[in-house]
Amino acid sequence: MKLEGRNALVTGAGRGIGAAIALRLAADGADVVVNYLDDQDEAEGIRAQIEAMGRHSAALRADISNVAQAQRLMEEAITALSEIDILVNNAGIEKRAPFLDITPEQYQAQIAVDLSAPFFLTQAFVRQRVAARRPGSVINISSVHEDLPFPHFTAYCMAKGGLKMMMRNLAIELASCGIRVNNVAPGAIATPINRTLLSDPKLLKPLLANIPMGRMGQPDEVASVVSFLASDEASYITGTTIVVDGGLLWSYSEQ
Repeated sequence: MKLEGRNALVTGAGRGIGAAIALRLAADGADVVVNYLDDQDEAEGIRAQIEAMGRHSAALRADISNVAQAQRLMEEAITALSEIDILVNNAGIEKRAPFLDITPEQYQAQIAVDLSAPFFLTQAFVRQRVAARRPGSVINISSVHEDLPFPHFTAYCMAKGGLKMMMRNLAIELASCGIRVNNVAPGAIATPINRTLLSDPKLLKPLLANIPMGRMGQPDEVASVVSFLASDEASYITGTTIVVDGGLLWSYSEQ
């Protein structure tokens, strides 16, 4: 198994893409810490599935928008698995807010979860890897909107654009430490958060018209890329974004 002997922390892993990532990393041999905020039952379910594969796991609650909680999460994850050598910054929020209406509170919440949390979690991760003189891999779950404008979601696009530059800078700064940093940028993925979209043909049809492959992606299709980037198969890949979008990025247009 390509990740045997590796230990991973996946944020926002109780459901959706994060859950798929946690399960795929475990299936490929890793022990996995499942972070969650308010979906404890789901997170415990993912932990149980991981342990049923014969892997070690823990479900840890933390509000990573709070820097102190994010730092404590890394400490608790290391305690649970002895060390963490794969960090997947998956947790994120996407809130529609027209530019003229967005409040300071909405803006700060978006930036705190989607940009500041990956920054400080990565810092905590790198500190323990450097102290141990051990390599590591950071994988950020970004979005096609790190490049693609999305009207009424300016703060979200700002955060994802910032995540792209954070990744590029850290890939260069940390390469000498043996730490690789990459992004995975999903397009439209069929997850529970999109239940309304998936059940309404009037909403779904124009979206699918923008996707050359004619369908939404599945969480497992994102998770497989994450597992690849975490493995030695990607040992010479750092500072890049892999887009998982069925061609949407180069085909999308606002109707």
